[in-house]
Amino acid sequence: MTLPDCWIRTAATAIFAIGIGHLAHAQDQTGSGRLEVELNKFEPGDAGGCKTFFLFRNQSGMTLEAFEMSLAVLDGAGVIDQLLTIDAAPLPIARTTLKLFEIPDIDCTDVSEVLLHEMTACTPQNAEPMDCFEIMDLASKTPARFSK
Repeated sequence: MTLPDCWIRTAATAIFAIGIGHLAHAQDQTGSGRLEVELNKFEPGDAGGCKTFFLFRNQSGMTLEAFEMSLAVLDGAGVIDQLLTIDAAPLPIARTTLKLFEIPDIDCTDVSEVLLHEMTACTPQNAEPMDCFEIMDLASKTPARFSK
C-alpha cells in the first residue's frame, strides 16, 4: 500500500515545522539573547569616592553564576585613573539586577569614561565559562561614557 503524495508532503512539512520549533527552543536554552549592562547613576561616595549604580538586564537565556568585569576609570582628561574589578554575580535569568560599587579616590564629576577592558569571569549556571563580550550591550545614563 502506498500513501498519496499529498500525505507525504503534509507529513514532511509537519516534521520540518517540529524540527524548527525544537531548534528555536534549543537556541533559547543556550542563551541567544542579550545582556545589557547600564551605568545608571553616580552619587558622591564615602571619603571622596564615587558610588556607581549598575543595572544588569539579563535576557541572555541563562543565569550567570560568575560575572566579573575589569574596568578602567578615566578622569576628566581621558587618562586612566585606576583599574577596578567588580563582581556582579549572580545574574538571574530574565531579571534586572541592581548592583552598587564604589570607585575610590575620585569625584564623580571627574569620571569621563568607564571602559570595560576585560571580562575576568563569565560562567553560566551548570556550564563552562564563556566570552560574555559577544552577548553584552553597554549603556550609560551618567555624564560618563561606558564602552568596550
